[in-house]
Amino acid sequence: MSEKPAKTANPAPLGLLGFGATTMLLNFVHNLQLGPVDSMILAMGIAYGGIAQIIAGVLEFRKGNTFGMVAFTSYGLFWESFVLLNILPKMVFGTTALGVAASNEAMMAYFLVWGLFTFGMFFGTLKTNRVLQIVFATLTILFFLLAIKYSLLAYTSMTAKDLEMFTRIIGIEGIITGFSAFYLALAEVLNESHGKTVLPIGQLI
Repeated sequence: MSEKPAKTANPAPLGLLGFGATTMLLNFVHNLQLGPVDSMILAMGIAYGGIAQIIAGVLEFRKGNTFGMVAFTSYGLFWESFVLLNILPKMVFGTTALGVAASNEAMMAYFLVWGLFTFGMFFGTLKTNRVLQIVFATLTILFFLLAIKYSLLAYTSMTAKDLEMFTRIIGIEGIITGFSAFYLALAEVLNESHGKTVLPIGQLI
């Protein structure tokens, strides 16, 4: 008589919390212009936004969840790349700088590609739950808004000052994105812990 396989924990809430918390913090301090992108958000990007999501992605791989593996590892590495974009221009090895600040054109392309990736991944959520759909839909919009912002900075005479209100709108949208992921993570933890629906997520399957 074969033994029943041991139940494994759901790694998705870890990845969602890492993504959600870091996204909310970045949009609070940067796009809502409440402070600079300093060591707090960069440390969160490395540890919780980056490493925690990558761990979640590896655990999703072990569970055979291709969507979860691709999503969490990709967005974990997005956060690592975002941190590198901010710290490499400031790092010097000997007398040589390790990187130069990314141009507005480069940042436009960066966010555009991530927006296209997220838009594609959105279709993988259509049979899961409504909150996850909101996470990917709002994240797609967030990346495209950022791409628009940097295209305006790159190809028009507009400055960051001119786009201050637009940037604040991006910040609000980013907080909605982060909060929806944060909510979904807490809902999955609490619903499992209580064995019933404590926080609804609009489950479809």
